Amino acid sequence: MKTLQDCRIAIDSIDDEILTLLNKRMEVVHRVGEIKNNDGSPIYRPEREKAIIDRLTELSKKSGGSLNRSAIEAIFLEVFAVARNLERPERVAYLGPEGSFTHQAAESRFGAMSEYLSLVSIASVFHSLESKQAKFAVVPIENSRDGIVGETLDLLAKSDVKIVAELYMPIQMSFATKESSLKDIKKIYSKDKGFGQCREFLSEYSLTDVEHIPVESTAKAAILASQELNSAAICSHIAAKLYNLPVMFDNVEDAEDNTTRFVVLSDFKNTQSGHDKTSLLVRLKDAQKPGSLVHFLQDFDNAKINLSKIESRPSRDKNGFGYWFYIDLYGHIDDENLQEVIAKHTDEVTWLGSYVRGEN
Repeated sequence: MKTLQDCRIAIDSIDDEILTLLNKRMEVVHRVGEIKNNDGSPIYRPEREKAIIDRLTELSKKSGGSLNRSAIEAIFLEVFAVARNLERPERVAYLGPEGSFTHQAAESRFGAMSEYLSLVSIASVFHSLESKQAKFAVVPIENSRDGIVGETLDLLAKSDVKIVAELYMPIQMSFATKESSLKDIKKIYSKDKGFGQCREFLSEYSLTDVEHIPVESTAKAAILASQELNSAAICSHIAAKLYNLPVMFDNVEDAEDNTTRFVVLSDFKNTQSGHDKTSLLVRLKDAQKPGSLVHFLQDFDNAKINLSKIESRPSRDKNGFGYWFYIDLYGHIDDENLQEVIAKHTDEVTWLGSYVRGEN
């Protein structure tokens, strides 16, 4: 290939081959959909998708290809999403509106073709699953700077929906406004945690005394700031662009590694992948007894099960103060050693889901 035109002809030819192969893949996918529809199997299998990406990544390494794991994921996650929509179109609920970080997280797993249901609160997202208005839902559960999202944990404690996947997404905030000068800004909109994640920026630019108005999402903040004079939003760059709100400053978050963990919720059980995480809700019977929590946790240590998180939440019992515990651990609910521990605490433990560990 000596000229740019030669390169373009070669690329066109390769693209034709790719399209032909993708169409062949989707023919097989259509048959998979028929089989799953007949036996009621879920169409979203994160453990299967991980196995495919693992295999292709290793194949690319062995062949000396230029595509690394991140590039392969970016391409094939969209292929998987298109395939799922051909198998059985399903609605995906998320904490909206369009352009929110949760919307971006949902699209990263379910692609541009999926039907999305934008909802104004985490509670309404859970309700959409429970009422069968949606098959899947995406909600935030934890931020690396501000910690756990209490509402998500509290709703998991009361609902029968399960965690079927997790994903970690870097959170980069923009300060956007139609005003040309900071001195003209009288109010700033953002999600409550958005203000918390940008304290240093607000202090540095003397914006701590400006009225801070928390709203249900950073995308909603962008919408409001785009409609009101003398206002601004702390939001994603995508939301600012989507709602025609000029960005004055990018990357205003305090921590460069600011990351939010999102979970995908649904009503089925994943099979073991060998690289799993399990979430449990624990209500100790003898919570007032000295050492009860220590003795409970000792059983996991004895079984050589590694816990990655333990978080206490108010139980909201009528009898006064009490706590239950949210636990993440490495392993699958069907692992023999975990089954042995669960058997000792059947009445104290509620399984919230087992799923492929996300890449943090």
